[in-house]
Amino acid sequence: MVIRQMVVDAVVLEGRSVREVAASFGVSKTFVAKLVKRFREGGAEALEPRSRAHRSDPNKTPADIEDRIVLLRKELLEYGADAGAATVQVHLGRQLGHAPSASTIHRILVRQGFVTPQPKKRPKSSYIRFEADQPNEMWQSDATDWHLTNGRKVEIISFLDDHSRLLLASRAVAVANGPGVIATFVAACERWGTPACVLTDNGAIYNAISRQGRTAFESLLSDLGVAYKHSRPYHPQTQGKIERWHWMLALWLTKHPALSIPELQRRPDEFLGYYNEVRPHRARGRKTPAYAHFLRDKALPGPPIQRPHYRVRRDVVDPGGKVSISHRGRILHINVGYRHRGKRVVLHVIDDHVRVLTEEFVLLGMATLDPTQSYRPMNPPQ
Repeated sequence: MVIRQMVVDAVVLEGRSVREVAASFGVSKTFVAKLVKRFREGGAEALEPRSRAHRSDPNKTPADIEDRIVLLRKELLEYGADAGAATVQVHLGRQLGHAPSASTIHRILVRQGFVTPQPKKRPKSSYIRFEADQPNEMWQSDATDWHLTNGRKVEIISFLDDHSRLLLASRAVAVANGPGVIATFVAACERWGTPACVLTDNGAIYNAISRQGRTAFESLLSDLGVAYKHSRPYHPQTQGKIERWHWMLALWLTKHPALSIPELQRRPDEFLGYYNEVRPHRARGRKTPAYAHFLRDKALPGPPIQRPHYRVRRDVVDPGGKVSISHRGRILHINVGYRHRGKRVVLHVIDDHVRVLTEEFVLLGMATLDPTQSYRPMNPPQ
């Protein structure tokens, strides 16, 4: 400001030429002439530096649109749903027929204090992604814990379509077990059709790999011709889609608590319609999971899978003359005989057939397992 005043004084008060003053101060003649003009029109105050920014920005988001963005964000958060910039953009576009870009909405939310900028995350290119090409080509399933308002711990079993992200079924249970998984799976099949493949983790409710056996769920999948896959231990990223659903469900349940399991069951049922038919999904080009599910032909299961199950189990005949074995999710008992009490035996299991041998591999007898009968006799060797 001081230099500007000195330049003006040199011309106005001292009577020096614009060319001379410009050369003396090392500035352009245009700059000197402009300062002198501004001084004569507005006095010393006119010499203050002026902003070069446009007085109005034609690309600036109108205030009423910003207000709608903030309101949508609040409504979605209060509802217990995803409220990211891209989701707000889709909902705003449905209301107005047009909407600013997701990046613009994100900047508005940051400026309004709704979003805290995060440090740069791992680049998306570093992730290995997979996705089924067709609806029902692969279903993902998992169970998650939840607490009722009285503090009681319960679980929720869910099935999700890998291609469309359609939520197929979500069932609240006291304890997640094999029968609960089967009931949830069958209900989903009745509504959406039988899938070609199912992907789960290594939970005991799904498979018996750690026990060298086969669960009732695995047997059911084989009977229906449904391929079965499981993730490797301690790698939940394989089931990232169902994990994401459980994160969304937790947001919803936090806003809509429940006191009992029947009340808790109503919560996913209420949210299911919004998640499948209203919420835009980023992975599906901002289309809803229901739209993506019905857009393509569905994959179908194959013929029943003939996959014999073999296992060897060592046991000791109990005081009642019996040995026990897990079969299709149930504990069954085989009558070996009182005379063999306390004897160590080896069980060779092939599907439903069991051969009972001594440790010296002398055949004691055979039995055929039946899941509907907890007690089976042993037939003597032929």
